[in-house]
Amino acid sequence: MHYENLISRLDIYDFLAHFGSYFAREKSFVFEGDRQFYATLLQELDKGLNIELAPPPLLPKLDTPLVHLQKYGTLRLEEIFAFVQLVDYFCYLKRTLLESTPRAQAWLDKIIIPKALDEMRAIFDSNGQIKDGIYAQLDSLKLRIKQNKIQIDEQISRLLHTNALAPYLVDNNLHYINQNECLLLKAGYNHAIKGMVLERSNSGFFYLMPDSIIALKKEQNTLKDTLELSLYDICKDFSQMLKKHHAFLKFLNMAFDTFDHIYARLSFARANNLSFIYQMEHKQKDIILHEFSHPALQNPKPLSIAFKGDVLMITGVNAGGKTMLLKSILSACFLSKFLLPLKINPHHSQIPYFKHIVAIISDPQNSKNDISTFAGRMLEFSRILNTQNLLLGIDEIELGTDADEAASLYKVLLEHLLQNQAKVLLTTHHKHLSALMASNPRVQLCAAMYDIQAQKPLFSFLDGSIGKSYAFESAQIYGIPSSLIAQAKAAYGADKERLNELIERSSELELSLQAKQKELQASIASYEQKLEGLKAQEYAQKRAFEELKHNLESTYHKATQALKSALKTQDSKQMHKAFNNAHHILAQTPNPTPPKPPKKLKVGDRVKYKNTKGRILSINGNMGVVELDSGFKLKEKLEHLSFSSAPIITPKTPQIKVTHNKSAHIKLDLHGMRGEEAIEKLDEFLSSALIAGYDEVLVYHGIGSGILSKLVRDFLSTHPKILSFEDAPANMGGFGAKIIKL
Repeated sequence: MHYENLISRLDIYDFLAHFGSYFAREKSFVFEGDRQFYATLLQELDKGLNIELAPPPLLPKLDTPLVHLQKYGTLRLEEIFAFVQLVDYFCYLKRTLLESTPRAQAWLDKIIIPKALDEMRAIFDSNGQIKDGIYAQLDSLKLRIKQNKIQIDEQISRLLHTNALAPYLVDNNLHYINQNECLLLKAGYNHAIKGMVLERSNSGFFYLMPDSIIALKKEQNTLKDTLELSLYDICKDFSQMLKKHHAFLKFLNMAFDTFDHIYARLSFARANNLSFIYQMEHKQKDIILHEFSHPALQNPKPLSIAFKGDVLMITGVNAGGKTMLLKSILSACFLSKFLLPLKINPHHSQIPYFKHIVAIISDPQNSKNDISTFAGRMLEFSRILNTQNLLLGIDEIELGTDADEAASLYKVLLEHLLQNQAKVLLTTHHKHLSALMASNPRVQLCAAMYDIQAQKPLFSFLDGSIGKSYAFESAQIYGIPSSLIAQAKAAYGADKERLNELIERSSELELSLQAKQKELQASIASYEQKLEGLKAQEYAQKRAFEELKHNLESTYHKATQALKSALKTQDSKQMHKAFNNAHHILAQTPNPTPPKPPKKLKVGDRVKYKNTKGRILSINGNMGVVELDSGFKLKEKLEHLSFSSAPIITPKTPQIKVTHNKSAHIKLDLHGMRGEEAIEKLDEFLSSALIAGYDEVLVYHGIGSGILSKLVRDFLSTHPKILSFEDAPANMGGFGAKIIKL
């Protein structure tokens, strides 16, 4: 297969081998014929079939039997049965695939099974044997062979239970030597039985075939030979009949492979929860992957990328997934080309069709090839320079030669490929090449991202940016001493390090912009959803209005018709009756109550806010201050408040006169106190501070063993009048003090 190198380089060999196990007979994953035909039938069976379809039978390859038929040969019975299975399965498909799958039905309608082949299906059973009752001679021979076998078994059983033979029996088992029934006997057996020794065991015993069995065995062999001759004559007749339909059987054999390709893909996709890209663009060459996972990865991070340029330059951190991104894009295009299912979101993905897909990934240098890395790369480039409709992937494009020379050379080669309308994606650490190509509007930049804080790759990609390689950081992760890393940074130079910092800042800025863009998109989506809700509400109101209008017009029409009928009669009783009837009709008319104008809120009104109720104390513009029944006050927009009719229950509270302690302090020192004493002092201190109207106080409890600190923290956590508390700054006591807000 000429795709073997590409499959190996893209790491999809195991995936394709797994898929191959779903075929009814061994074949390549590459199908023959129009991809659109396969896609149409596959999509129809995937979505339109509402029953479980039986899988194709496991058949051998029938190319050789077809050649034998063409040359008037006689097929074996199992080969004839394979053709019968082939015909039988298509008869099943023609019965099963009906209106729910019209395109598959139209394809099957073109396959007209000859009557002679259809009748052959009734001759064989499910095991490939000719059924009883069709050939009398065959049935007679089978019966005689069966009876002969019974006689042999009875004779053996009789011998095993003979008293004279018992001393010479090694065991009571029946043994087979070359399909002949034998007894295993000790020496001296000739005094008790006569027969033919077929073999001797390793222990020196004798495998004896008794004379009585020899005669029956000869009869059995004669019957079997006669049966084989009869079967040969039947196979000869069948082969002559199949020869007449050789062209049809050859076509049906190809049609079986066609359906096998479709059914295997469908079964493989359902078993592994995969999806198909049914339509491939031929004119539009944008590659859009959404939530794609490479089949070689275990627990992968789904990839989403839009490759809309003609060249995608992937830069960035080492071991950050650049090569896997390249392989993922190439694999998605290659597998979709042959209609193989992927782990992808097909509704938001777009994959174009490429006639040629090439991957320059591995290093061609080895002792057998007798070629350098750079020479091998140039040899591969020379073969594809003028290839049309090409998707090319190049990993580590700078391998094998001087960096500056390579940048200039590859710039020219890439521009030549662009002139031939090729689509290229490459990974590189060459900022020089990236800078040379960045000004080209057909070039798209992409950077593999790195988490500086966690010091590890993120395995995500930033579009439109040149990535930093993070070679020093990666080297340190893999065991290079930090002292050597520092020397390398010094040798690298301050200017280049500043360039890397600029690249890093650019990436961070791009990430920040993308995050803000996502927030804006989420806000837009939210407002659009609200707008849709308002439109739906408006539509419902219009419907209700139209329905009411129709009812009113209908009622009015009925009333006027009743009055007109009464006027025509000129009968006073009839007229009075009609007037009463019209009045009754009008009385039944629904009289919609006009919506009351919203009552304006004012100071003193009882209002409801969420699950609480209170009274408005003041109003300023569209804001109001509400005193809740619980005693708290809140400031809220008037539009969020609604009228409440529940009366406030004013409890009769005794008048309490509070004497303010003018000498209250804002600091309390608990050092040296016992737990209960400290909490009691703290409670008194807080009460005095609340009465004095302080907003913030300071309590010193010290660090020590931490017991007093824990008691203070627990007490403050449960106090109902404490808004918050925190450790004091270092200059005010640090962890040994608490600032308390009241």
